[in-house]
Amino acid sequence: MASTIPDPRPGTERASAPLPAADRPGRVEAHGIDHIPDAERHGRPRELFSVWAAANVNYLSLVIGGALVLMGLTLGQAVGVIVVGNLFWVLTGVLATSGPAAGSPSEVITRTLYGVLGNRVNNAVGGWLVSVCYFALNLAAAATAAFALVEKTGLPVNDPVKAAVVVVIAALTLAISVYGHALIIKLYLPITLILGGAFTVVALAVLRHADFSYAPAEHLSGASLWAVLLAGTTMIASGPLSYTTSADFSRYLPRSSSPRAITLWTALGAFVPSVVVCSLGAFAATAVDMTDPQTALQAILPGWFVPFFLLALVLGTIAINALTAYSAGLALQAVGLRVRRTVSVLFDGTVAVALTLYGLLVSNFLDTVSNALQVITVLTGPMMCLYATDILLRRNRYDVAALSDETPGSPFWYTGGVNPAGVTALLGGLAAGALCVDSVYTGPVAAVVGMDLSLPVGMAVTTGLYVLLGRRPVAATLPAAA
Repeated sequence: MASTIPDPRPGTERASAPLPAADRPGRVEAHGIDHIPDAERHGRPRELFSVWAAANVNYLSLVIGGALVLMGLTLGQAVGVIVVGNLFWVLTGVLATSGPAAGSPSEVITRTLYGVLGNRVNNAVGGWLVSVCYFALNLAAAATAAFALVEKTGLPVNDPVKAAVVVVIAALTLAISVYGHALIIKLYLPITLILGGAFTVVALAVLRHADFSYAPAEHLSGASLWAVLLAGTTMIASGPLSYTTSADFSRYLPRSSSPRAITLWTALGAFVPSVVVCSLGAFAATAVDMTDPQTALQAILPGWFVPFFLLALVLGTIAINALTAYSAGLALQAVGLRVRRTVSVLFDGTVAVALTLYGLLVSNFLDTVSNALQVITVLTGPMMCLYATDILLRRNRYDVAALSDETPGSPFWYTGGVNPAGVTALLGGLAAGALCVDSVYTGPVAAVVGMDLSLPVGMAVTTGLYVLLGRRPVAATLPAAA
């Protein structure tokens, strides 16, 4: 398969030799959190569109879109929230620009933010734990669709069958993650086309039955309306804000790749399908009961298409979970475990499968994890703003050799292995957000204003603090030639 590398003349590209052996679709990816040499860089920013599009044509987007109408919003308000919430994908695109600049995944680049040792804590909590929880939740959603598909064959859906279904879906997902970057780039364009075709049929059925004159039984107004608008926006934004690892999928691009193009193709690839599918969920909520979307939508879909719809739900979840498992494997390496990326990915998958089976067959564990992830948005929002602010302050310039140095002599060791500026900015944002949260508990500020302001407040405080505190440590760690 031919690729492209930059021509010496800026703004041009030319055909090159085949992909380096280290990054071929049919081979297990050789690299983990180590630096990608310039000689092994390849590809174009536009390849990122299908990576993010395939991961965002999924069941969860339908559910969230329907939930906005169930919360009491009009169709116009729901679509407005969907658009605004999905604009946070621009931040995901900005973070992706650091991949080609540093030639490293996000899990290593964030040493600039937290320090060598502080970053291990970041990867353990904000990287590995969150990813595994998301993997388990998405796997449970895919399994539910697969159970319905199994029922149509006449087989009994008992506990052994459920366990087998979960393991098969996880195995397919982990196979993509283990083979890694090149296979993801290769597969996700056809996956995007398949999912796009399937959801086109869903769209035609939904639009035929939707009530475009729909009005909620009780119109929200004043503080109540603002509270729901903010809650809905936070719910939509939780998707893009969970991807603080977008550099993982852009780091093989040539160093000279346009940051604007990387931002555009990453953000656009996620934004377009997310807006479309979430909006379909909102439209569907005017015609069917979206408290159980999978069952409800089958009532308005053509009978022949229902099995394909269920398969599409499973395929979409595999696409998003393969990215999640890939990043979780890198996070586990970055925590300090000296294992191959393939081993770390398989370990993550095993843990996620165990959590999923426990949640589906034994208890309501997944409900507990789901509630916890709602609160984690208070963490991921400030984390993403901190990362983006650092990129802007250092203008995407990285000392590549120093990033790979985990000794006390590294510029990114800072003070005792921790960057005081980054940690202070993050903790300040988290504290401010905690005062404004209204989810599992109600913070004092939320109690006064009557709405959850944790996301905008936490992000604003973190950004402001790092702008004030981060300039000196950023300047001290820029490459010598800069």
